[in-house]
Amino acid sequence: MNQARPKVKRSRALGIALTPKAQKYLENRPYPPGEHGRGRKQSSDYKVRLLEKQKLRAQYDINETQMRAAFDAAHKHQGKTGEEMVVSLERRLDAFVLRAGFARTIYQARQMVSHGHFEVNGGKVDRPSYRLRPEDVVAVRERSRDKPLFQVVRAGGFAAENTPKYVQANLPALAARLDRLPQRREIPVICDEQLVVEYYSR
Repeated sequence: MNQARPKVKRSRALGIALTPKAQKYLENRPYPPGEHGRGRKQSSDYKVRLLEKQKLRAQYDINETQMRAAFDAAHKHQGKTGEEMVVSLERRLDAFVLRAGFARTIYQARQMVSHGHFEVNGGKVDRPSYRLRPEDVVAVRERSRDKPLFQVVRAGGFAAENTPKYVQANLPALAARLDRLPQRREIPVICDEQLVVEYYSR
């Protein structure tokens, strides 16, 4: 994944807002960047499926190897592969940190986790890809609680308008719990996951 590419341009190319700043630009320019952005159209089924895969990857900020692994694991389950894949990605620690209101973007959430600011069930976890289980409790570690960043979190500065129902967040306490596995319709990710399945199944 090309992390150097500006988030706004990437958001316009994918047609989804990857950051709050990108949301404002998309409202004003809801078409891909570049001289021919307004006139571009998807020209093949392959490109349509590829775009959906790129959308899903971008919203979780994962690389192709991680995306493929998520698909392969979901394919082994009895349920719908696409839904299983999205639910699995939503269980990532960095995704949970974002949903709970500890971070403004998935990029910030990943950095927070990598820097060792969180614990799960009382034990330090610094892997953004760590998969949570129902009833796991995520909290800011004691050594990080007084940092200015987490004062913003305490005040609800990063909280979304609607916290997903599967997340029970207590921001003043800098803690949150995954109550249960999410259902696909509850997950705030813009993607047609069936097209992603078709991309990898081709």
